[in-house]
Amino acid sequence: MSQEKLSEFVGAQATSLGVPGVAVGVLVDGREIYASHGVTSVHTPLPVDEHTLFPLASVSKTFTATALMRLVAEGKVDLHAPVRTYVPELKLADEGAAARITVLNLLNHTAGLEWNLIDDGEGDRSLAGLVAKLYQLPLIAPPGARASYSQAGYNLAGRIIEKVTGLPFEQAMASLVLEPVGLADTVYGLSEVMVRKFAVGHNRGEDGTLRPARPWAAFKEGARGDNPGGGLASSVSDLLRWARFQLGDGEDVLPAAQLHRMREQTVRLRASTLGEGFGICWFLHDLDGLHGIGHGGSGNGQFAELLIVPERDFAVVSLANAGPDGYPFNQSVVRWALEHYLGVIEKTVEPVAYDEGRARQVAGRYEIDAMNLDIARDGNRLTLAVGIKPEIRAASDEEMPPDYPAAEIGFLPGDGDGDEYIVTEGGLAGQRGYFSRDAEGAITGVDLAGRLFNRVAEAS
Repeated sequence: MSQEKLSEFVGAQATSLGVPGVAVGVLVDGREIYASHGVTSVHTPLPVDEHTLFPLASVSKTFTATALMRLVAEGKVDLHAPVRTYVPELKLADEGAAARITVLNLLNHTAGLEWNLIDDGEGDRSLAGLVAKLYQLPLIAPPGARASYSQAGYNLAGRIIEKVTGLPFEQAMASLVLEPVGLADTVYGLSEVMVRKFAVGHNRGEDGTLRPARPWAAFKEGARGDNPGGGLASSVSDLLRWARFQLGDGEDVLPAAQLHRMREQTVRLRASTLGEGFGICWFLHDLDGLHGIGHGGSGNGQFAELLIVPERDFAVVSLANAGPDGYPFNQSVVRWALEHYLGVIEKTVEPVAYDEGRARQVAGRYEIDAMNLDIARDGNRLTLAVGIKPEIRAASDEEMPPDYPAAEIGFLPGDGDGDEYIVTEGGLAGQRGYFSRDAEGAITGVDLAGRLFNRVAEAS
Protein backbone atom coordinates (compact mmCIF):
# COMPACT_ATOMS: atom_id res chain seq x y z
CA MET A 1 0.00 0.00 0.00
CA SER A 2 1.62 3.24 -1.17
CA GLN A 3 2.21 6.43 0.73
CA GLU A 4 0.14 8.19 -1.93
CA LYS A 5 -2.97 6.13 -1.09
CA LEU A 6 -2.60 6.92 2.60
CA SER A 7 -2.11 10.63 1.88
CA GLU A 8 -5.14 10.66 -0.37
CA PHE A 9 -7.36 9.16 2.32
CA VAL A 10 -5.97 11.37 5.11
CA GLY A 11 -6.43 14.55 3.08
CA ALA A 12 -9.96 13.66 2.02
CA GLN A 13 -11.04 12.78 5.58
CA ALA A 14 -9.50 15.88 7.12
CA THR A 15 -11.18 18.06 4.52
CA SER A 16 -14.53 16.32 4.91
CA LEU A 17 -14.51 16.70 8.70
CA GLY A 18 -13.05 20.19 8.68
CA VAL A 19 -9.95 19.41 10.76
CA PRO A 20 -7.27 22.08 10.17
CA GLY A 21 -4.22 19.89 10.71
CA VAL A 22 -3.53 16.16 11.00
CA ALA A 23 -0.51 13.88 11.11
CA VAL A 24 -0.64 10.12 10.53
CA GLY A 25 2.03 7.45 10.68
CA VAL A 26 1.93 3.73 9.88
CA LEU A 27 4.56 1.13 10.71
CA VAL A 28 4.22 -1.86 8.39
CA ASP A 29 6.72 -4.45 7.12
CA GLY A 30 9.48 -2.53 8.91
CA ARG A 31 8.71 0.65 6.95
CA GLU A 32 7.42 3.93 8.30
CA ILE A 33 4.83 5.65 6.12
CA TYR A 34 3.70 9.20 6.89
CA ALA A 35 0.84 11.37 5.69
CA SER A 36 0.18 14.89 6.92
CA HIS A 37 -2.42 17.41 5.86
CA GLY A 38 -3.25 20.98 6.71
CA VAL A 39 -1.81 23.52 9.10
CA THR A 40 -0.76 23.95 12.70
CA SER A 41 -3.17 26.84 13.27
CA VAL A 42 -5.92 28.62 11.36
CA HIS A 43 -4.51 31.97 12.52
CA THR A 44 -0.76 31.42 12.15
CA PRO A 45 -0.59 28.54 9.67
CA LEU A 46 2.46 26.37 9.19
CA PRO A 47 2.30 23.05 7.32
CA VAL A 48 1.92 20.00 9.56
CA ASP A 49 4.50 17.24 9.08
CA GLU A 50 5.66 14.11 10.89
CA HIS A 51 7.79 16.19 13.27
CA THR A 52 5.01 18.58 14.38
CA LEU A 53 4.21 18.27 18.08
CA PHE A 54 0.66 17.53 19.23
CA PRO A 55 -0.51 17.01 22.83
CA LEU A 56 -0.81 13.29 23.55
CA ALA A 57 -3.27 13.73 26.42
CA SER A 58 -3.97 10.26 27.84
CA VAL A 59 -1.58 8.46 25.49
CA SER A 60 0.93 9.86 28.01
CA LYS A 61 -0.21 7.13 30.39
CA THR A 62 1.56 4.47 28.31
CA PHE A 63 4.88 6.21 29.04
CA THR A 64 4.16 6.54 32.76
CA ALA A 65 3.21 2.85 32.99
CA THR A 66 6.33 1.75 31.10
CA ALA A 67 8.55 3.80 33.43
CA LEU A 68 6.91 2.16 36.44
CA MET A 69 7.46 -1.25 34.89
CA ARG A 70 11.14 -0.44 34.60
CA LEU A 71 11.17 0.27 38.34
CA VAL A 72 9.38 -3.07 38.84
CA ALA A 73 12.04 -4.84 36.77
CA GLU A 74 14.75 -3.20 38.86
CA GLY A 75 13.13 -4.45 42.06
CA LYS A 76 12.31 -0.95 43.28
CA VAL A 77 8.52 -1.26 42.98
CA ASP A 78 6.18 -4.21 43.60
CA LEU A 79 3.01 -4.12 41.49
CA HIS A 80 1.03 -5.83 44.24
CA ALA A 81 2.28 -3.65 47.09
CA PRO A 82 -0.02 -1.03 48.59
CA VAL A 83 0.55 2.43 47.16
CA ARG A 84 1.26 3.61 50.72
CA THR A 85 4.47 1.55 50.63
CA TYR A 86 5.84 4.31 48.38
CA VAL A 87 3.51 7.23 49.19
CA PRO A 88 2.89 6.82 52.93
CA GLU A 89 1.19 10.21 53.21
CA LEU A 90 -1.69 9.09 50.95
CA LYS A 91 -5.12 9.87 52.40
CA LEU A 92 -8.42 9.12 50.68
CA ALA A 93 -12.08 9.59 51.50
CA ASP A 94 -12.10 6.01 52.82
CA GLU A 95 -9.22 4.92 55.04
CA GLY A 96 -9.68 1.25 54.21
CA ALA A 97 -9.40 1.95 50.49
CA ALA A 98 -6.31 4.10 51.03
CA ALA A 99 -4.62 1.20 52.81
CA ARG A 100 -5.59 -1.43 50.20
CA ILE A 101 -5.05 0.24 46.83
CA THR A 102 -2.08 -1.34 45.05
CA VAL A 103 0.23 -0.08 42.33
CA LEU A 104 -1.46 -2.43 39.84
CA ASN A 105 -4.88 -1.00 40.78
CA LEU A 106 -3.62 2.38 39.57
CA LEU A 107 -2.18 1.00 36.34
CA ASN A 108 -5.32 -0.91 35.29
CA HIS A 109 -7.86 1.62 36.61
CA THR A 110 -9.30 -0.65 39.31
CA ALA A 111 -8.43 1.56 42.30
CA GLY A 112 -12.03 2.78 42.61
CA LEU A 113 -10.95 6.42 42.26
CA GLU A 114 -13.24 8.95 40.58
CA TRP A 115 -11.93 10.43 37.32
CA ASN A 116 -9.92 13.38 38.67
CA LEU A 117 -9.75 16.32 41.03
CA ILE A 118 -11.04 19.62 39.72
CA ASP A 119 -8.10 21.99 39.24
CA ASP A 120 -9.09 25.22 40.98
CA GLY A 121 -5.84 26.90 39.99
CA GLU A 122 -4.96 27.55 43.61
CA GLY A 123 -2.43 26.09 46.00
CA ASP A 124 0.32 23.60 45.21
CA ARG A 125 -0.24 22.27 41.67
CA SER A 126 2.62 19.75 41.79
CA LEU A 127 2.16 16.01 42.14
CA ALA A 128 2.76 16.28 45.88
CA GLY A 129 0.09 18.97 46.03
CA LEU A 130 -2.35 16.79 44.09
CA VAL A 131 -1.78 13.82 46.39
CA ALA A 132 -2.39 16.04 49.41
CA LYS A 133 -5.87 16.83 48.04
CA LEU A 134 -6.89 13.28 47.09
CA TYR A 135 -8.93 12.86 50.28
CA GLN A 136 -11.47 15.13 48.53
CA LEU A 137 -11.87 12.73 45.59
CA PRO A 138 -14.99 10.53 45.63
CA LEU A 139 -14.56 6.75 45.49
CA ILE A 140 -16.82 4.93 43.07
CA ALA A 141 -16.06 1.32 44.09
CA PRO A 142 -13.88 -0.72 46.47
CA PRO A 143 -10.31 -1.32 45.22
CA GLY A 144 -10.24 -4.13 42.66
CA ALA A 145 -14.02 -4.34 42.29
CA ARG A 146 -14.28 -2.91 38.77
CA ALA A 147 -12.46 -0.85 36.18
CA SER A 148 -13.26 2.84 35.82
CA TYR A 149 -10.87 5.12 33.97
CA SER A 150 -9.09 7.49 36.38
CA GLN A 151 -6.76 10.34 35.59
CA ALA A 152 -6.15 10.80 39.30
CA GLY A 153 -4.94 7.20 39.55
CA TYR A 154 -2.24 7.79 36.98
CA ASN A 155 -1.18 11.07 38.55
CA LEU A 156 -0.79 9.18 41.82
CA ALA A 157 1.31 6.60 39.95
CA GLY A 158 3.52 9.48 38.84
CA ARG A 159 4.03 10.43 42.47
CA ILE A 160 5.28 6.89 43.11
CA ILE A 161 7.91 7.44 40.40
CA GLU A 162 8.99 10.69 42.08
CA LYS A 163 9.22 9.10 45.53
CA VAL A 164 11.13 6.01 44.38
CA THR A 165 13.63 7.85 42.15
CA GLY A 166 14.02 10.97 44.26
CA LEU A 167 13.64 13.06 41.09
CA PRO A 168 10.93 15.38 39.79
CA PHE A 169 8.55 13.33 37.67
CA GLU A 170 9.62 14.88 34.36
CA GLN A 171 13.34 14.30 35.04
CA ALA A 172 12.65 10.74 36.13
CA MET A 173 10.70 10.06 32.94
CA ALA A 174 13.51 11.44 30.79
CA SER A 175 16.02 9.18 32.53
CA LEU A 176 13.86 6.04 32.71
CA VAL A 177 12.20 6.08 29.29
CA LEU A 178 12.42 9.09 26.98
CA GLU A 179 16.19 9.37 26.60
CA PRO A 180 16.94 5.61 26.45
CA VAL A 181 14.33 5.12 23.73
CA GLY A 182 15.63 8.13 21.81
CA LEU A 183 12.48 10.25 21.94
CA ALA A 184 13.99 13.70 21.46
CA ASP A 185 10.69 15.32 20.54
CA THR A 186 8.55 13.83 23.30
CA VAL A 187 8.45 16.47 26.01
CA TYR A 188 6.66 17.91 29.03
CA GLY A 189 5.96 21.59 29.50
CA LEU A 190 5.47 24.69 27.39
CA SER A 191 9.12 25.68 27.58
CA GLU A 192 10.05 22.53 25.63
CA VAL A 193 7.09 22.69 23.26
CA MET A 194 7.64 26.31 22.30
CA VAL A 195 11.07 25.67 20.75
CA ARG A 196 9.59 23.14 18.33
CA LYS A 197 6.87 23.31 15.69
CA PHE A 198 3.55 22.50 17.37
CA ALA A 199 -0.11 22.19 16.46
CA VAL A 200 -2.68 24.49 18.05
CA GLY A 201 -5.96 22.93 19.12
CA HIS A 202 -9.26 24.23 17.76
CA ASN A 203 -12.87 24.07 18.88
CA ARG A 204 -15.90 24.68 16.70
CA GLY A 205 -18.25 27.40 17.89
CA GLU A 206 -22.03 27.38 17.62
CA ASP A 207 -21.71 29.23 14.31
CA GLY A 208 -19.45 26.49 12.96
CA THR A 209 -16.31 28.63 13.02
CA LEU A 210 -13.09 27.04 14.25
CA ARG A 211 -11.31 29.01 16.95
CA PRO A 212 -7.95 28.30 18.61
CA ALA A 213 -8.34 26.51 21.93
CA ARG A 214 -6.88 28.05 25.08
CA PRO A 215 -5.03 26.90 27.10
CA TRP A 216 -2.90 24.66 24.92
CA ALA A 217 -4.16 21.25 26.05
CA ALA A 218 -3.08 20.54 29.63
CA PHE A 219 -0.02 22.78 29.45
CA LYS A 220 -1.12 25.36 31.99
CA GLU A 221 1.55 27.42 33.66
CA GLY A 222 2.77 25.78 36.86
CA ALA A 223 0.35 22.85 36.62
CA ARG A 224 2.40 19.65 36.80
CA GLY A 225 -0.09 17.52 38.68
CA ASP A 226 -1.65 16.09 35.50
CA ASN A 227 1.62 15.31 33.71
CA PRO A 228 1.66 11.54 34.45
CA GLY A 229 -1.88 11.11 33.15
CA GLY A 230 -1.79 13.49 30.23
CA GLY A 231 1.11 15.95 30.03
CA LEU A 232 3.24 14.83 27.10
CA ALA A 233 3.52 16.36 23.65
CA SER A 234 5.05 14.40 20.80
CA SER A 235 5.18 13.90 17.06
CA VAL A 236 4.03 11.10 14.78
CA SER A 237 7.65 10.15 14.08
CA ASP A 238 8.47 9.84 17.78
CA LEU A 239 5.29 7.84 18.40
CA LEU A 240 6.25 5.32 15.72
CA ARG A 241 9.63 5.04 17.45
CA TRP A 242 7.70 4.43 20.68
CA ALA A 243 5.66 1.74 18.89
CA ARG A 244 8.88 0.08 17.63
CA PHE A 245 10.13 0.00 21.20
CA GLN A 246 6.90 -1.59 22.44
CA LEU A 247 7.16 -4.19 19.68
CA GLY A 248 10.78 -5.00 20.48
CA ASP A 249 12.73 -6.68 23.24
CA GLY A 250 12.86 -3.76 25.66
CA GLU A 251 16.39 -2.82 24.58
CA ASP A 252 18.26 -1.54 27.64
CA VAL A 253 15.18 -0.10 29.30
CA LEU A 254 13.44 -3.16 30.74
CA PRO A 255 13.38 -6.93 30.08
CA ALA A 256 11.16 -8.14 27.27
CA ALA A 257 9.14 -10.22 29.74
CA GLN A 258 8.12 -7.10 31.67
CA LEU A 259 7.39 -5.18 28.47
CA HIS A 260 5.20 -7.98 27.12
CA ARG A 261 3.52 -8.40 30.50
CA MET A 262 1.88 -5.04 29.86
CA ARG A 263 -0.10 -6.63 27.01
CA GLU A 264 -1.64 -9.37 29.14
CA GLN A 265 -5.21 -8.86 30.32
CA THR A 266 -5.54 -7.91 33.99
CA VAL A 267 -9.22 -6.93 33.97
CA ARG A 268 -12.10 -7.32 31.53
CA LEU A 269 -14.02 -4.37 30.11
CA ARG A 270 -17.68 -4.67 29.27
CA ALA A 271 -19.26 -3.07 26.17
CA SER A 272 -16.45 -0.58 25.68
CA THR A 273 -15.27 0.94 22.41
CA LEU A 274 -11.93 1.35 24.15
CA GLY A 275 -11.29 -2.40 24.13
CA GLU A 276 -12.14 -5.78 25.59
CA GLY A 277 -9.95 -5.31 28.64
CA PHE A 278 -6.99 -3.60 30.29
CA GLY A 279 -3.49 -4.96 30.38
CA ILE A 280 -1.11 -2.77 32.33
CA CYS A 281 -2.31 0.58 30.98
CA TRP A 282 -2.95 -0.69 27.45
CA PHE A 283 -6.48 -1.18 26.17
CA LEU A 284 -6.66 -4.65 24.63
CA HIS A 285 -8.44 -5.24 21.32
CA ASP A 286 -9.60 -8.35 19.47
CA LEU A 287 -9.08 -7.40 15.82
CA ASP A 288 -10.74 -10.28 14.01
CA GLY A 289 -8.42 -12.74 15.73
CA LEU A 290 -5.40 -10.46 15.94
CA HIS A 291 -4.34 -9.05 19.31
CA GLY A 292 -4.11 -5.27 19.43
CA ILE A 293 -2.97 -2.87 22.15
CA GLY A 294 -3.76 0.80 22.06
CA HIS A 295 -4.53 4.05 23.80
CA GLY A 296 -6.25 7.29 22.86
CA GLY A 297 -6.20 10.77 24.26
CA SER A 298 -8.30 13.92 24.09
CA GLY A 299 -7.47 17.43 25.20
CA ASN A 300 -8.79 20.91 24.54
CA GLY A 301 -9.33 20.80 20.78
CA GLN A 302 -6.81 17.97 20.29
CA PHE A 303 -7.11 14.20 19.78
CA ALA A 304 -4.50 11.43 19.65
CA GLU A 305 -4.71 7.71 18.84
CA LEU A 306 -2.12 4.91 18.94
CA LEU A 307 -2.78 1.27 18.02
CA ILE A 308 -0.18 -1.51 17.90
CA VAL A 309 -0.64 -5.06 16.54
CA PRO A 310 2.33 -7.05 17.92
CA GLU A 311 1.71 -10.23 15.88
CA ARG A 312 2.13 -8.25 12.68
CA ASP A 313 4.76 -5.72 13.84
CA PHE A 314 2.23 -3.08 12.88
CA ALA A 315 1.31 0.29 14.34
CA VAL A 316 -0.81 3.28 13.35
CA VAL A 317 -0.73 6.75 14.89
CA SER A 318 -3.19 9.55 14.19
CA LEU A 319 -3.10 13.09 15.59
CA ALA A 320 -5.66 15.82 14.89
CA ASN A 321 -6.05 19.41 16.07
CA ALA A 322 -9.81 20.03 16.21
CA GLY A 323 -12.63 19.06 18.51
CA PRO A 324 -14.91 17.26 18.38
CA ASP A 325 -14.16 16.20 14.79
CA GLY A 326 -10.62 15.04 15.55
CA TYR A 327 -12.03 11.97 17.29
CA PRO A 328 -13.99 10.56 14.31
CA PHE A 329 -11.06 11.50 12.06
CA ASN A 330 -8.62 9.42 14.12
CA GLN A 331 -11.03 6.49 14.33
CA SER A 332 -11.54 6.51 10.57
CA VAL A 333 -7.76 6.48 10.02
CA VAL A 334 -7.32 3.48 12.31
CA ARG A 335 -10.13 1.58 10.58
CA TRP A 336 -8.75 2.40 7.12
CA ALA A 337 -5.21 1.38 8.07
CA LEU A 338 -6.34 -1.93 9.59
CA GLU A 339 -8.36 -2.76 6.49
CA HIS A 340 -5.84 -1.71 3.85
CA TYR A 341 -2.66 -2.94 5.50
CA LEU A 342 -3.84 -5.96 7.53
CA GLY A 343 -7.14 -6.89 5.89
CA VAL A 344 -9.03 -6.40 9.16
CA ILE A 345 -12.52 -4.99 8.65
CA GLU A 346 -14.39 -3.62 11.63
CA LYS A 347 -17.75 -5.29 12.22
CA THR A 348 -20.67 -2.91 12.45
CA VAL A 349 -23.38 -3.43 15.05
CA GLU A 350 -26.89 -2.07 14.56
CA PRO A 351 -29.02 -1.17 17.60
CA VAL A 352 -32.46 -2.64 18.14
CA ALA A 353 -35.65 -0.66 17.61
CA TYR A 354 -36.59 2.03 20.14
CA ASP A 355 -38.38 0.70 23.20
CA GLU A 356 -40.22 3.27 25.32
CA GLY A 357 -40.21 1.05 28.41
CA ARG A 358 -36.46 0.58 28.37
CA ALA A 359 -35.93 4.25 27.56
CA ARG A 360 -38.02 5.29 30.57
CA GLN A 361 -35.89 3.14 32.87
CA VAL A 362 -32.59 4.80 31.93
CA ALA A 363 -33.60 8.43 31.26
CA GLY A 364 -32.16 10.88 33.76
CA ARG A 365 -29.01 12.68 34.86
CA TYR A 366 -25.69 11.01 35.62
CA GLU A 367 -22.43 12.63 36.71
CA ILE A 368 -18.76 12.42 37.51
CA ASP A 369 -16.88 15.13 39.39
CA ALA A 370 -16.51 17.47 36.40
CA MET A 371 -19.25 16.47 33.97
CA ASN A 372 -22.97 15.85 33.63
CA LEU A 373 -24.38 13.18 31.34
CA ASP A 374 -28.05 13.44 30.42
CA ILE A 375 -30.12 10.62 28.92
CA ALA A 376 -33.41 11.89 27.47
CA ARG A 377 -36.35 10.37 25.58
CA ASP A 378 -39.00 11.94 23.38
CA GLY A 379 -41.16 8.93 22.60
CA ASN A 380 -39.30 8.17 19.38
CA ARG A 381 -35.65 8.07 20.31
CA LEU A 382 -33.18 8.07 23.20
CA THR A 383 -30.37 10.64 23.36
CA LEU A 384 -27.17 11.17 25.30
CA ALA A 385 -25.61 14.58 26.00
CA VAL A 386 -22.43 15.11 28.00
CA GLY A 387 -20.64 18.24 29.05
CA ILE A 388 -18.74 20.14 31.70
CA LYS A 389 -20.84 21.15 34.68
CA PRO A 390 -22.09 24.75 34.33
CA GLU A 391 -20.84 25.71 37.79
CA ILE A 392 -17.34 24.57 36.87
CA ARG A 393 -17.43 26.61 33.67
CA ALA A 394 -18.67 29.65 35.59
CA ALA A 395 -15.95 29.35 38.24
CA SER A 396 -13.11 29.00 35.73
CA ASP A 397 -11.32 31.87 34.00
CA GLU A 398 -10.01 29.49 31.33
CA GLU A 399 -11.62 28.45 28.07
CA MET A 400 -13.00 24.91 28.14
CA PRO A 401 -13.97 22.53 25.33
CA PRO A 402 -17.59 22.72 24.14
CA ASP A 403 -20.11 20.18 25.34
CA TYR A 404 -21.26 17.23 23.25
CA PRO A 405 -24.88 17.99 22.27
CA ALA A 406 -27.64 15.42 22.48
CA ALA A 407 -26.97 12.50 20.12
CA GLU A 408 -29.09 9.43 19.50
CA ILE A 409 -28.19 6.18 21.21
CA GLY A 410 -29.67 2.70 20.83
CA PHE A 411 -29.64 -0.50 22.85
CA LEU A 412 -27.56 -3.34 21.42
CA PRO A 413 -28.86 -6.80 20.55
CA GLY A 414 -27.52 -10.01 22.05
CA ASP A 415 -27.00 -8.56 25.51
CA GLY A 416 -28.51 -10.72 28.24
CA ASP A 417 -29.90 -7.87 30.32
CA GLY A 418 -30.38 -5.44 27.46
CA ASP A 419 -28.35 -2.69 29.10
CA GLU A 420 -25.59 -2.18 26.52
CA TYR A 421 -25.84 0.73 24.09
CA ILE A 422 -24.10 2.48 21.20
CA VAL A 423 -23.99 6.17 20.22
CA THR A 424 -25.15 6.42 16.60
CA GLU A 425 -24.48 10.05 15.67
CA GLY A 426 -22.43 13.15 16.48
CA GLY A 427 -18.88 13.51 17.76
CA LEU A 428 -19.19 10.39 19.94
CA ALA A 429 -20.62 8.16 17.19
CA GLY A 430 -19.52 4.56 17.65
CA GLN A 431 -18.90 4.84 21.39
CA ARG A 432 -20.33 1.91 23.30
CA GLY A 433 -21.22 1.57 26.96
CA TYR A 434 -23.69 0.04 29.40
CA PHE A 435 -26.03 0.86 32.25
CA SER A 436 -25.41 -0.51 35.77
CA ARG A 437 -28.12 -1.85 38.08
CA ASP A 438 -28.30 -2.48 41.82
CA ALA A 439 -29.44 -5.72 43.44
CA GLU A 440 -33.10 -4.68 43.04
CA GLY A 441 -32.64 -4.01 39.33
CA ALA A 442 -32.74 -0.20 39.48
CA ILE A 443 -30.42 1.74 37.14
CA THR A 444 -27.60 3.29 39.17
CA GLY A 445 -25.01 4.40 36.62
CA VAL A 446 -23.83 4.50 33.03
CA ASP A 447 -20.40 3.77 31.60
CA LEU A 448 -19.09 6.00 28.80
CA ALA A 449 -15.50 5.99 27.50
CA GLY A 450 -14.49 3.63 30.29
CA ARG A 451 -15.78 5.94 33.05
CA LEU A 452 -18.65 5.31 35.43
CA PHE A 453 -21.17 8.16 35.70
CA ASN A 454 -23.38 7.70 38.75
CA ARG A 455 -27.09 8.39 38.49
CA VAL A 456 -28.20 11.47 40.43
CA ALA A 457 -31.74 12.04 39.12
CA GLU A 458 -34.44 10.29 37.10
CA ALA A 459 -36.17 12.04 34.24
CA SER A 460 -39.43 13.72 35.23
